[in-house]
Amino acid sequence: MKNFLEIMKDRLIDVPELMPWDMASRREQNPDLLIIDVREPAEFAAMHIPGSLNVPRGVLESACDWGYEETLPELVEARDREIAVVCRSGYRSILAVYSMQLLGYKNAFSLKTGVRGWKDFEQPLVDSQGVDVDLDDADVYFTPNLRPEQIRPIDR
Repeated sequence: MKNFLEIMKDRLIDVPELMPWDMASRREQNPDLLIIDVREPAEFAAMHIPGSLNVPRGVLESACDWGYEETLPELVEARDREIAVVCRSGYRSILAVYSMQLLGYKNAFSLKTGVRGWKDFEQPLVDSQGVDVDLDDADVYFTPNLRPEQIRPIDR
């Protein structure tokens, strides 16, 4: 049985990634770049890249197609557009880009290191009201907060 990181590693064969500084440059060169944030709505509300569109990973495939409650016309019609897919740390976005490739998206890439890396590169983030997030305060959000039962027991 594969673990989460092994699945990600397998998908990297098919999924292009860009580092935050490369995406910042790409964004300057291509104002039509569509940024899709696949985190959950509460994560997106806490902080996100300005101008990004929240499409939670759980509804991505139906948001990419006509005839569903989650359908987003801008996304359905973006199969030939350059698309940056982001998440918290760059793992969910790998799976999202892979799914999008299967659905016919030709120019999507994953933001390596995710929103966390975007913050570390000191790029702007905003909250749900569009207010700039203090990047020093954002560190609290990105600090893992595992409960004891979420940590692998030593004897396994």
